Amino acid sequence: MADLDTLRTRFARALEAARGPAGGPDPTPYADNLLTRWREPQRRYHTVAHLAAVLDRVDVLEEYARDPDVVRLAAWFHDAVYLPDRSENEERSARLAERALPEAGVPAAKTAEVARLVRLTIDHDPADDDPDGQVLCDADLAVLASPPSAYAAYTAAVREEYHFVPNDAFRAGRAAILRRLLALPRLFRTPYGAAEWEATARYNLRSELELLEDSPSDAPLAP
Repeated sequence: MADLDTLRTRFARALEAARGPAGGPDPTPYADNLLTRWREPQRRYHTVAHLAAVLDRVDVLEEYARDPDVVRLAAWFHDAVYLPDRSENEERSARLAERALPEAGVPAAKTAEVARLVRLTIDHDPADDDPDGQVLCDADLAVLASPPSAYAAYTAAVREEYHFVPNDAFRAGRAAILRRLLALPRLFRTPYGAAEWEATARYNLRSELELLEDSPSDAPLAP
């Protein structure tokens, strides 16, 4: 389990760096609101452990980012709204950032950038000239390069989040996502991600897809 006090400290540092010398209100209530969201009972994969993992990967990749602290704030918000039976989670998460960050003292331009980055996680396909988007998307997708036992735990947790979806529909929707990801020219856009995660992630995706290819339906599901 991720340490909540450590996460609060990490949020405060990112927020203070993003809002600059003008400062703003105490970061703690904002961190607590987000942590409450990340700990909602419907979550099995999109939990505080996932949040902490994405933040850790942003730290690994920060040398490639134009504004690492804005990317960190985007990581905090990217799944802040998460209901498995809804398709607009990323949009609602971006709108949450657009409401909360100005109140917390973040300038308009940086707030807009956080929201833009959150929306990029809909399809994880940042442009070649978008280093911050590349860092966030790589950090979010790095779970795909997990060792076999961790990858199995990830897929099991995703299935638990979609427990209400019948097996055939889930298998078809999941297979469609895997095919879409495998069709991308590159899963990872940063040099580190390409070197360290690409090959393993593609192996994991292909292996999972082989188990799902007999699905008779085509229901869309988010990864």
